[in-house]
Amino acid sequence: MTVKSCIDAAMLHARLAALARIGAIEGGGCARLALTDEDKAGRDLVVGWMRELGLEVTIDSIGNVFGLRRGKEAGPPVMTGSHIDTVRTGGRYDGNYGVLAGLEVCRALDAGGIVTRHPLCVAFFTNEEGARFQPDMMGSLVHAGGLTLQEGWAATDTAGVRLGDELVRIGYRGPAAPGTIRPRAYVELHIEQGPVLEEAGVTIGVVTGVQGISWHEFVVTGVSAHAGTTPMRLRHDAGYVAAASAAFVRQLVDEMGGAQVGTVGVCELRPNLINVIANHARFSVDLRNTDEQLLQAAERRVFAFIEETAAAEGVAVSRRRLARFEPVEFDPAIIDRVGRIAQAQGRSTMRLPSGAGHDAQMMARLCPAGMIFVPSAKGLSHNVAEYTAPADLEAGAAVLLDVLLELAEE
Repeated sequence: MTVKSCIDAAMLHARLAALARIGAIEGGGCARLALTDEDKAGRDLVVGWMRELGLEVTIDSIGNVFGLRRGKEAGPPVMTGSHIDTVRTGGRYDGNYGVLAGLEVCRALDAGGIVTRHPLCVAFFTNEEGARFQPDMMGSLVHAGGLTLQEGWAATDTAGVRLGDELVRIGYRGPAAPGTIRPRAYVELHIEQGPVLEEAGVTIGVVTGVQGISWHEFVVTGVSAHAGTTPMRLRHDAGYVAAASAAFVRQLVDEMGGAQVGTVGVCELRPNLINVIANHARFSVDLRNTDEQLLQAAERRVFAFIEETAAAEGVAVSRRRLARFEPVEFDPAIIDRVGRIAQAQGRSTMRLPSGAGHDAQMMARLCPAGMIFVPSAKGLSHNVAEYTAPADLEAGAAVLLDVLLELAEE
């Protein structure tokens, strides 16, 4: 059977559209934060598709879902998948594409009458985005043993709601112990979420690894006072420390160059009034680099600047780590396999690291792992305008099919 006769592009697009209707928001995007009612509805839909394909569905106690397609031999499966939760202003492809392309691979193999030597498994992991509960990539991290189940259950959102309670409420705290299904290999298909492939005119990104991620929250406590009557030298301005810190993060990453990036994505002031000096500021700092030593150096400089600026302003500052992951290098054999298969299919390729975190970096703790990227229009993701051309979606699924088939036949 040929690749073109296997991948049903219309089916893949129809499933992406159907899932996107759950939690749909203006502009064509989606809001399905982890373990909300919208996430439950999305989970129910995808689990239904798994069962229609004859996959054996297992749900573990952190809410990860696995659909197993049996092979000629028992044993560890070749796994693919991603996540179906989104950020509050998400698109329809991030995560969802990798899960639904995995289902399309299973459907294509069924249509071709192929039973692989080893089992195949399509997974979607809980709370990959970290938009509601931290850390991000929680389900795969618990599955890989990097976070205990109890720690995962104890995570709370900004309203104080516990993740474990939400799992029970939506009916997805399953009976299986996390890590029960240990794959022989894991390959994740994903949109790039950046502009590199589109800019280069390349169809398939051969992902070499995932850069390290450092998320920290800072809370600054100052003194409210009148904005017009308080001399600058007598102020204890929490808002100033937050603003200066945000500017420093940008200056630092510009100075370091290379792969270093930094973002202040959250900044809240109280009392948030035009004529009152802020007595409270809460802000986040997101630092990422492919080099662990450089990432640590960036952390040290940011932490020192914030502490020194707070001391000079006469305010108190506290720091809380939200997530911290070292850079991950993917399995060289899987990297080579993805590139070879894509080129054999006539696809243009380039090797690149992932700037975003993915479940694949957690699964790399358990087994050989790798990723396949397809282009993101204008590099947009976590945005309702997120878009990947249908031909690129089909190309990525075709490469995934042949990669999984080879791995499952070894």
